[in-house]
Amino acid sequence: MDLVTPSIGLIFWTSLTFITVFFILRKFAWQPILGALDEREKTIADSLATAEKAKQEMAVLNVENARLLQEARTEREKMLKDAKTVADRLVNEAKDKAIEESNRIIASAQEAIKNEKQAALTEVRNQVASLSLTIAEKLLKNELGNKNAQLDLAQNFLKEIKSN
Repeated sequence: MDLVTPSIGLIFWTSLTFITVFFILRKFAWQPILGALDEREKTIADSLATAEKAKQEMAVLNVENARLLQEARTEREKMLKDAKTVADRLVNEAKDKAIEESNRIIASAQEAIKNEKQAALTEVRNQVASLSLTIAEKLLKNELGNKNAQLDLAQNFLKEIKSN
């Protein structure tokens, strides 16, 4: 039973050894251990703070990214709308120019046709006049071949002039 019930001397020397070891550890080991624990705790707290700050910055960046993406989409839509407007305007201008050019060509062709028609009519009139003069000359040569017919014709002209 000696093993179960220790003696006073054993308790004294065990307590004295424990207290001595405790003070030695407290003086030399406890401060570095507590300092290491405090430093580790501070490092963990700093890491958590940094992580939280990074999380907040990521949230801000995500919001900024979403805003920039929306701006880019809006700008793209505006550019597409502007390009469509410019394209429509260019197409309309080209149509207007084509219509104007075709109208000008038609007017020019009509003017050329009118001029050719006038020239043809003038030519026909000149030919008719020339032909009429030739016919009249031949008729007059035949009709006015004798003197009595000439006098009768002159008197008829005078009567017509007096009546007018």
